[in-house]
Amino acid sequence: MLDGVKHIILVLSGKGGVGKSTVSTQLALALNVSGFKVGILDVDLCGPSVPYLLNLEDQDVHQSSEGWVPVYTNPDQMLAVMSIGFLLKNRNDGVVWRGPKKTGMIKQFINDVVWKELDYLIIDTPPGTSDEHITVMENIRQLSVDGAIIVTTPQNIAVDDVLREITFCKKTGIPIIGIVENMSGFVCPTCSECTNIFSSGGGIALSELVKVPFLAKLPIDPEIGKNADKGKSILVTMPDSQVAQVFTKLVEEITKSKEA
Repeated sequence: MLDGVKHIILVLSGKGGVGKSTVSTQLALALNVSGFKVGILDVDLCGPSVPYLLNLEDQDVHQSSEGWVPVYTNPDQMLAVMSIGFLLKNRNDGVVWRGPKKTGMIKQFINDVVWKELDYLIIDTPPGTSDEHITVMENIRQLSVDGAIIVTTPQNIAVDDVLREITFCKKTGIPIIGIVENMSGFVCPTCSECTNIFSSGGGIALSELVKVPFLAKLPIDPEIGKNADKGKSILVTMPDSQVAQVFTKLVEEITKSKEA
């Protein structure tokens, strides 16, 4: 099912609550706005937030003779999405499953979804270095994975957890594209002064420690929260914002490295 996918990118973090799903969805939307055909695979089984972030919670997954048909965000089918959130009757339902059942579901997501031709598949993973990560890697090992984007926040406790994720990547042979530091300062909308609410520089220090590229700092912007469930790219809704500039840079970095 992944034969038609040109590039696969994992979005990882050893820490929960760092905005990994927001980075995944906005990166996918930015690539889509840039003219690429994109898919998002949400394998965070216990906290599937991608349907909410893309305003797709009322959508259903359908079976075809080939396999599961992903949910498309628009009629041109340029952005496809698969998540367990589409299989739950209520967004508040909890997924109380043991490891083997989680593993079986992830295998189905990877092997049975009809993605067709995609330029990029973004895989949004759960926090930590659990069975879900290992299952994903075991099932795409035969494919050429471009690598992982590691998401952290600036404070030390987050950086320490994310360091474990980087160790996991190195042990399992996952290339690391680079590190994104999310929630990196709050820019006042009135005076434009930046306040480092969660400390500063943690992502850069981690990058220097583990010798992997530092990709970008994403500042806190209240407008992102207001538009979180609209399913729109920051490049469209807030084209002049610092956040939009960051995602434009990320798309340039990712596409440039693939062209090279």
